[in-house]
Amino acid sequence: MSIEQITSSSQKNSADFNQTLPLHIANLTCVRAGKAMPFAREQMSAIDKAPIEAPVAVNFMGLTTDEQADRRHHGGPLKAVHQLATATYDKINAEFGLKVRVGTLGENLTTEAVNGLPAMDESTVCIGDIFQYGGQYGNTDNNNSVQLRIVQPRRPCYKINDQIGQFKLNKVPNIASWVTKQGIAGWYFQVVRDGMIHADLPVYLIERPYPFATLEKLWQLANSKEKFAAKVIEPWLAIECLEDSWKTVLTKKIRKD
Repeated sequence: MSIEQITSSSQKNSADFNQTLPLHIANLTCVRAGKAMPFAREQMSAIDKAPIEAPVAVNFMGLTTDEQADRRHHGGPLKAVHQLATATYDKINAEFGLKVRVGTLGENLTTEAVNGLPAMDESTVCIGDIFQYGGQYGNTDNNNSVQLRIVQPRRPCYKINDQIGQFKLNKVPNIASWVTKQGIAGWYFQVVRDGMIHADLPVYLIERPYPFATLEKLWQLANSKEKFAAKVIEPWLAIECLEDSWKTVLTKKIRKD
């Protein structure tokens, strides 16, 4: 895929969020958390997360009632909260003939678009975006809200296959690999401001410092077999909040002229 194709595909929806901020773009429809439990391959996992009805505190490590069994690859300040577009489930189910329910793949947050805007997904959100979940924007005394910054996409692992495999009698194909190639695995937030969170809160986009940096474009650049001129990659390397491993991948995509 050429850089022109990458740019045009990522601009089709992100422009809808490139408006005067703050912008009410969605409502939070579900908050989920999980406990580490015995899982496939004699391992532990907290990928199966259940809806939380009561307000829950969020700090720099994420939802205080949420757990991660493998702390080497999951959780931590740069993977504090995970969000996944509901359309990912529609795509998986259509591609593989499954009926995987929303919430199966470990996300903490689910949102629904408002005001005629597109849904939050990899084509509409950008690295560096800061969202406020809850409250009235500008009222910093309101504890009934949190502010979250997107710092990296989620990299799917084999546990997605194992999780879906629990609901299917036949052998499950490598859905994790397919999701990776599609670039529809959701994203991780860093917590900018602690607070409380619960379902039915408004979601505001309050800062967009890098409107070019959609997650869709990042996945396409990272997965491309091509290499690119330095001027294409360098703006990404200048994004301070982009998690370092992604910068390492992108650095290798610079063409040596």
